[in-house]
Amino acid sequence: MLKVATVNVNGIRAAYRRGMAAWLEETDPELLLMQEVRATDEVLRDLLGGDWHIAHAEPVIEGSKGRAGVAIASRRPIKLETVGIGPERFAGCGRWVEAEIGLDDGSTLSAISTYVFTGEFETPPRQAEKYAFLDAITDRLTELTADGRHVLMCGDLNIAHREVDLKAWKANRKKSGFLPEERAWMDSLFESGWVDLGRRFGGEGPGPYSWWSWRGKAFDNDAGWRIDYQIASTELAASATDCVIHRAPTYAERWSDHAPVVATYAI
Repeated sequence: MLKVATVNVNGIRAAYRRGMAAWLEETDPELLLMQEVRATDEVLRDLLGGDWHIAHAEPVIEGSKGRAGVAIASRRPIKLETVGIGPERFAGCGRWVEAEIGLDDGSTLSAISTYVFTGEFETPPRQAEKYAFLDAITDRLTELTADGRHVLMCGDLNIAHREVDLKAWKANRKKSGFLPEERAWMDSLFESGWVDLGRRFGGEGPGPYSWWSWRGKAFDNDAGWRIDYQIASTELAASATDCVIHRAPTYAERWSDHAPVVATYAI
């Protein structure tokens, strides 16, 4: 069995101060995919400890430092690490990292941790940047599946796919994260064979949600969004036995504004 956890840590140092280490010890995944790491390689390795193999895309371009960074921590050796995606415009943005990992049956898993741009409907250049990144994802996923390998894309996609994926969907119809074009991109992804394991195992909704604002009573009222995903290639998805969101019991016990999404694969 392969247990995989993905979570936007919202700054790993802050997450550890709030209790992430206890969650990690209890959950004990073989693969941990993180977004918004906001730390150097040295800090990341010091916090996680020496038992992990780590692939890390640290942001280096202006505007991304201090608010991005994606990483994959694996109990199994990483055969190949790929940092970045597609067009040169995204080099150094710290939003895409891949790790090739050998499985027990001799096959290869390409695991991806990604943090998609938030976008902003009222600022067309920022929204266009998000659409360009989504196009680059489509191209890269097509490349990765060409040789029949298993592929798992995890992360904060900053898109709620359907009305059941956010509490206040009527109020957000014209906001980035729930725009028709963004949702259509996800439609096309799933129609081409990729599987949204959170929805497959989470039922028809509403929810379960994975992100709630720190502000107000959003968490207490479960006024959230489901924007964190484990999206698997067809054969890998068929081996999944569960996929659950680890929502904190109380507001005080949260160590990120996102909840981890944890799946198990019989592979």
